[in-house]
Amino acid sequence: MKKIYSIPLIRGIVWQVVGLLVGIGIVIGIRAAMGLPATGPFLVTEHAWVFGGFLGTFTFLVGHGVMGDWFKWWRGEITSDHHEDKPGWEKYFGPSLDHKVIGIQYTVTALIVMILGGTFALIFRTELAFEGMQFLKPAQYNTLMSMHGIVMIVVILLGIGGMMNYLVPLLVGAHDMAFPRLNSFAFWIVVPAAVWLLSSMALGGIETGWTGYPPLSANMNLVGQQTFFLAVFIVGWSSVLGGLNLIATVVRMRAKGMTAFRMPIFVWASIATSLISLTATQLIGLSFQMVMFQRLFGMGFFDPGKGGNPVLFQHLFWFYSHPAVYVFILPGLGIVSELLPVFTRKPLFGYKWIAMSSLGIALVGFLVWAHHMFTSGMNEYLRVPFMYSTLLVAVPTGVKFFSWAATIWKGKIDNPVPTPMLFTVGAVFVFLLGGLTGPPNATVSTDLHLHDTYWIVGHFHDTMFGGFMFPFFAALYYWFPKATGRRMNETLGRIHFWLMTPSFFVMTLGMMYIGLNGMRRRIADYDPALGFQPTHFVLTIAGFLIALSVLVFFINLIISLRNGEVAKGNVWNSRSPEWQVESPMPAHNYELPFEVVGEPYDYGLAGSKYVEFAKHK
Repeated sequence: MKKIYSIPLIRGIVWQVVGLLVGIGIVIGIRAAMGLPATGPFLVTEHAWVFGGFLGTFTFLVGHGVMGDWFKWWRGEITSDHHEDKPGWEKYFGPSLDHKVIGIQYTVTALIVMILGGTFALIFRTELAFEGMQFLKPAQYNTLMSMHGIVMIVVILLGIGGMMNYLVPLLVGAHDMAFPRLNSFAFWIVVPAAVWLLSSMALGGIETGWTGYPPLSANMNLVGQQTFFLAVFIVGWSSVLGGLNLIATVVRMRAKGMTAFRMPIFVWASIATSLISLTATQLIGLSFQMVMFQRLFGMGFFDPGKGGNPVLFQHLFWFYSHPAVYVFILPGLGIVSELLPVFTRKPLFGYKWIAMSSLGIALVGFLVWAHHMFTSGMNEYLRVPFMYSTLLVAVPTGVKFFSWAATIWKGKIDNPVPTPMLFTVGAVFVFLLGGLTGPPNATVSTDLHLHDTYWIVGHFHDTMFGGFMFPFFAALYYWFPKATGRRMNETLGRIHFWLMTPSFFVMTLGMMYIGLNGMRRRIADYDPALGFQPTHFVLTIAGFLIALSVLVFFINLIISLRNGEVAKGNVWNSRSPEWQVESPMPAHNYELPFEVVGEPYDYGLAGSKYVEFAKHK
C-alpha cells in the first residue's frame, strides 16, 4: 500500500478526495452556523460540492507534487531549472519539467479519454439503431450524448497539447518550454478536472448537451450539471496557461537564423492556436461561471424573470466556441502542411501564404459566432453581415487547400504509401467534405432549415476528424520513432486507415442525408414513419467499424512499443532538425546548438540545407 501511495498520481487523487471532503465539511459547518439547510440533492448542497471541488483540485496539485518547486521558492529555497526524471514508466505519473515527457503525458491521456468518449458514442448509437427506446432511458441517453460531446472535445484539447508540447521546442531548437513548471501545472490541472467531469455521471448526469444552455442548465436539479461546469472551467486554465507558455517559447527561444518565415508551418499553426486560446477561453469560463453563480446564489444573469437574458449565454458561449473550432483544427492543418512536403519530396507550395493563412483563420474566426444563432431570435439586420463574415473564413482555408493540392501534384510518393502519408491525405479529403458542408450552415436561408438537424452532426464530425483526428494519427505514426526509438507496424497502420476511412465517410454522409430529410439532433428516439431506421442501422455499423479500426491502432501501439522495428537514422528522410539527431530524443534535446541556414521545405532541390549543427559546444 505504501508503494502504491508513493506514486504521485495516486497520491494526488487521494489528496483530492480528502480536499473534497474537507471542503464539503467546511460548507456544511458554515451553513449550519447560519441556520441554513446543509443537505440537498446527493447528500449535501451544490454549494458544498462546488467548494469541495475547488479545494479538491488544489489539494490534488499539492499532494501530487506539481506545486513542490513553487513552495520551495516561497520558502526561499533554490530550485533547479531542470529535474532529472526517473527512468522507465514512473516519470509519466509524476511532475516533470521535460516538455517531451509532458507532451507524452498529454497524448496518452488523450488516447485513454478517447476510449471513454468513443464508448459513450457506441452505447447511444446502438440505442438509435432501431426506433423505440431499447435499453436506455431518455435521461441516460441525454447524459451519454452530452458526455460524448464534451469528453471528445477534451480529447482534442489534450491531443493538441501533446503535439504542441512535444514538437514546438524541437522544431524551434529550444531546450524546453519557456516556463517548464507552468507547463507541468497546465497538464496536471486537467486530471482533477477530468475526475469532476466523469463524476457528473454519478451525480445525476448532464441532460443539456455539451453546450449547457440555460434556462435548462440553470434550473435542472442535478449536481452533475454543476460539476460539469466546474470541470470545463478548470480545463480552461490549462488552455490559457499553455497558450501563454507556447507563445513565449517561440518568441524568445528560437534557434539562431530562424526568422519568422523560416519557422516550420506547425509552429505558425501553434501560435495562431495559442492566440485564440489566450483571448477567447475567458468567455467560455465566464459564461459557465455565471450559470454556476445563478444556480448557487440565485443571480439572474440568464433568468428573464430577474432581468436576465438566456440569449446572452449563447453569445458568450459561441464567441469562444466557434473560434475554439479553429483551436481544434489549426494544429491538425499544420501537421498536414508539415508532412506533405516530406512524402511528396517537393517544396511546400506558397509557404508564406499558408503560414499567414493560419493567422487569417484565427482572426476571421472571431467574426463568425453568430451564425449559430440565426434561429435564436437574432435581429434580422445582423443576419446578413454575419453570413458574409462566416463565409469569409473559406478564403484562408482555401489557401491551404490550394497549397496542398499544388504540393501533391507530381510528387514522388513512395509505393506502398507510408501510413503517415495515408492519414495526411485522408485528412485533406475528410476536411474538404467538412469545409464544403459548412457554407450551407452560414447561409441564412439554408441554415434556418438545417439548424439542429443531423446535417450539423455530420458536418461537425467531418470538420473534427479531418481537422484533428486524421492529422493526430498521422503525427502519432510519424513521430512515434522519435519519441520511442521504434517504428510502428506499417501493415497494421494501413489496416487502421482503410478500415476507418470508408466507414467514416459512410457515417457522416448518412448523418447529413437524414438531416436533410428532417432528422433532429439530440433526441433519444424518432418516429418510425419517417423511414430513418435503416440509415441509423448503417450508421451504427459504421460507428462500430471505426471503433474496430481504433482498436487496431491500439494493438499496433502496444506491439510496437515492445517489439517494434528499431528506428535507425532519419527514418523519413526529413529536413526537420529533430530528425537530424538520434532517436529517441535526448533528455535536453540538442546537445549541440544549430543554426537555420536555409528554407524549411526545399525538398528535392539540389544542395539545399535547412539547419547546420555546431561542431562543438
